[in-house]
Amino acid sequence: MKRLSVLLPLLLLAACATNTSKPVATTEAAKPAPPALSYAETNLNATLWAQGSLEHDLSYRGIYAQATRQLAAALKQKDWDALPREERKNPSKGLKPAVIVDVDETVLDNSPYQARLIRDAQEFDEFSWDQWCREQRAKALPGALDFAKAAATKGITVFYLTNRAEHLNDATLANLRSEGFPIPDKEKVFLGLGTIVEGCEAQGSSKACRRELIGRKYRVLAMVGDQLGDFIDVENNTVAARREAAKPYDTWFGERWFMLPNPTYGSWDSAVLGNQRGADAAEKHRIRRDFLRTE
Repeated sequence: MKRLSVLLPLLLLAACATNTSKPVATTEAAKPAPPALSYAETNLNATLWAQGSLEHDLSYRGIYAQATRQLAAALKQKDWDALPREERKNPSKGLKPAVIVDVDETVLDNSPYQARLIRDAQEFDEFSWDQWCREQRAKALPGALDFAKAAATKGITVFYLTNRAEHLNDATLANLRSEGFPIPDKEKVFLGLGTIVEGCEAQGSSKACRRELIGRKYRVLAMVGDQLGDFIDVENNTVAARREAAKPYDTWFGERWFMLPNPTYGSWDSAVLGNQRGADAAEKHRIRRDFLRTE
């Protein structure tokens, strides 16, 4: 019994040692895929740049200053015209002078609306956009007011050619007036999405018919915008097609056409996405990442 009482603890210790030496099989949980960035998160840096960087303000001021300097020369040169060649249906010589400006992110700053979307983790929708426009709280962007006033002082009509819906005419004009932009009493200078142009059928959000409408009575001295569509139509909105469409007008940018920076939204992003605007957040995030160049 004594020998057994001595051996028993030793056997138990040996068994324990044997068991602990064997690897324990575990089932490792699959790591979840990183969450796709929401619209709000993908727009954060761009909106911060628009609101917080001096570089943003200086870019706008510089571009508008160049556009303002060009007005005097354009007025003197009677055959000067900034309307796209394919949209000029009648001779421009002898017509009254005008300039065409886009509204959103061109003369009015809507970054507070973008900031609200970020804060509330929401995407753009027509209802919230209409509400924002009706608030009439958008501020003039740097250099925009000086340019518009300089044009009006020289007898040049400023047209506000925008893809805000036509029913936002009154709210938009009230906002522009409150910021000091020149708005004539008799001339219709707000040309929103949905404007009827006799003899020209608009395609989607294209501005071509509305530019043509202005060109029927005016010689266009300059155009200012933040999207390629503010200047020309692009039939197939791909990255390559956009570059090709702009090529015939390379020398016009900075001389007759003045492009402003807008990293927050636009047809450029639709082109990057392959025009898959209806894709979910995860798919959009994947497409954008795959588009990036690392060399």
